[in-house]
Amino acid sequence: MASVAGSYSRAFADIVIEQRLDADRCIAELRAIAGLLRQSVALRRVWENPAVPEDQKHKLLDVIAKRDEISKLVRNLVAVVISHRRTQFLDAITNQLERELDLRRGFADAQISSARALNEAERQEFEKQVAKLTGKKVRARYSENAALLGGAVVRIGSTIYDGSVKGQLERIKQAISSS
Repeated sequence: MASVAGSYSRAFADIVIEQRLDADRCIAELRAIAGLLRQSVALRRVWENPAVPEDQKHKLLDVIAKRDEISKLVRNLVAVVISHRRTQFLDAITNQLERELDLRRGFADAQISSARALNEAERQEFEKQVAKLTGKKVRARYSENAALLGGAVVRIGSTIYDGSVKGQLERIKQAISSS
């Protein structure tokens, strides 16, 4: 599955970058079609049924694309996915495309958990520090976790930066017990 999603996402990312398309819009459009496909059993049955002629599948896609104002290139990507009978991978393709475009555009996703809700100034300061740390533009998602007691934990990919009171107490505990 990873290779299927990777192949389609890399190819489409090349098009997005080369043609200077709005990457966020392309991803949003793909998410909309993938969501529709997830929610509609009837649509899945039509697009995944080899007995339904390909031109009928594409006509249905065209109706959806027109109704939802899907760009021509995103429509074409979905048409190729339908033609190659890969609709079950549309979510994975979309997720991989988002990661691929983020990588190419120099974005880092950060998950920031704090003991309390952060105000806008605090959020901006966190994003500024994470950008400085990673050398990338930051897309941050925030959550609250009262168990942290204070401070925050930042996760970027598989790297975790723990500046929470709970984390500090754990490190102190380990230092004392190892002495």
